[in-house]
Formats: sequence, C-alpha cells, structure tokens
Amino acid sequence: MNEANFHHLPVMVDQIAEVFRTVPAGWLVDATVGGGGHAERLLRERPDCSLLGIDADPLALRACELRLAPFGDRVKLHHARFDQLSVVMTDLKITAASGVLFDLGVSSPQLDEAERGFSYRGEGPLDMRMDPDNQRTAADVVNGYSQAELTRVIRSGSDEKFAARIAAAIVAARPIESTAELAAIVRDAIPAATRRRGGHPAKRTFQSIRIEVNRELAILPGAIDDAITATAPGGRVAVLSYHSGEDRIVKDRFRNAVTGGCTCPLGLPCVCDAVQTVRLVRVAKSPSASEMEDNRRAESAHLRVVEKLPEPRRLGA
Repeated sequence: MNEANFHHLPVMVDQIAEVFRTVPAGWLVDATVGGGGHAERLLRERPDCSLLGIDADPLALRACELRLAPFGDRVKLHHARFDQLSVVMTDLKITAASGVLFDLGVSSPQLDEAERGFSYRGEGPLDMRMDPDNQRTAADVVNGYSQAELTRVIRSGSDEKFAARIAAAIVAARPIESTAELAAIVRDAIPAATRRRGGHPAKRTFQSIRIEVNRELAILPGAIDDAITATAPGGRVAVLSYHSGEDRIVKDRFRNAVTGGCTCPLGLPCVCDAVQTVRLVRVAKSPSASEMEDNRRAESAHLRVVEKLPEPRRLGA
C-alpha cells in the first residue's frame, strides 16, 4: 500500500467539527492525525486556525501531506508519538493549542495492509508497529512474554474473559510466525459456543497485542494531561476511544482535571487545595446509527470532551 491509497472515513467527523467550532483562533493539534480526515474538516470549518498534525506512522503522514496540501502553510506535520505532543509544540514554538484531538486506535488502511501485521483476517508477519522504527514487534510479545505477562496483556487491552486460556495456548504453540497462525490459535482456545457470536474470536487478542507493542495505554494518561496543560483558556481537548481500557483512562484523567485530584470526602467542602482546570463538555458520546451502518470502525467509538477554564479555580476557595 502506498500513501495515495491511505484513505479512510474519519469517525464522528460532524461531532468533532462541532466540538471545535467555538474554540479561540490559533493552533489546532491533531495528535493522531492519520490520513488527515478530521484535520481536513477542521481546516475547512476554521479558516482562522492552523493545524499541527502528529502521527507515529510515516505512511499515514505522507498520505496526510497529500490530502492537506491545499491548505499550504496553515499545516505542520510531525513524525512523533502522541505522548510527545508538548515537546513537538515547544520545538515548533507553538505556545498554546486552541484544541487538541486524539483519535485512538488503528485505521482501516493499516488493517487492510497484511504486511503491517495488524489484521487477524490475512496472512502477514507478526509486526503491528505504528512506527516501523520501533524495535519491539508483535513477534516479541507473542513469542517472548511469559504466560502470566500474556494473560495480563490480553485481559487489560480488551477485557478478554478467556485471556488465561488464550495465553496458555499461545505459549504451547511457540514459535508462532504469522498473523494467520496466531488467529487460528486464538480461535481454537475460545469455547465453540462463544466463537459463534461477537465477531471474529481473535479480534480482542490482536487489539491487545497491538496496544502492548505500541504502548498505547501506558502513554495515554500522560498524553492527556499534557494536552490539557498545553491548551489555552476556552480551548478544548477531545478524545475518541474505541474500547473500555482507553475510555477508563480518558474518563479518569478528565475527572482528575475537573476535580483537581481532590481527595476530600464527597459532600464536604474541599480542604486539600485542589485546583480545577477544565469543565466537562456535554456531547453526543456515540456515533449516529447511520454512521455506524456506513462505517464499521465507528461502532465502538466513544467521545469525551473537556474545555479549559478561563482561569484555574481553587475548589476550597
């Protein structure tokens, strides 16, 4: 696959456009810019804004560069993981963001390319790296982790209730060399009655291994905190997550910013000097039925948004 073919439907693009419609003029940061679908819409909706696009996948960035070329110098693209957002902004002398977007997970073009190793539906190498410069691959996880470590990875990345059985089957079958082989092992480890419902039986395990390879859950909390810190008053941070593990982290970090990390008992005044920096923004959290019908990737999407307060507010004041 080349960059000209890297094209997918952005999830909840109308809702994302609405989220950032009222933020101050300035720099919008798409911290997982991918093929540029959300970025293109935001640039059209907000001619008074420029956009910084960050992505760990160089192929996605090349596709994004082609897609956003009509916007000229309103666009800056940078090869980096989303947890390097504040470093990239500093390097580019962007002092604050008017809005930050995270669209987590993997895009359709990445799944469709068998050689990337993301898909359980084809024959490919055990890779799953967003950034090909990273040393750790899915083969390292599948063939190198202990059974206990694999159980943890599979359970934490997808809430897979058969994680222990799958991990045991993987260890027993080593060495495993391809995505097709891994998918068959996972399928056979899951009870037959369960395999007949809920989509492909290997989907959750492949998701979990991809998350581990790219450290997606490990780097997410700090990335969200950094995004909130980097956002200007009146600006917003929006996160599209695709499974419960991601969404729990997003909810936790947003709650921490809303409460200032207050540890005081519920119902009593705050005496721990906690400082609130954002407010929650009420939005449609899920895609419409018509979008889910048109775009299967949207089915599990969950949107959360916060807005930076004009000034930090001490809760006990």
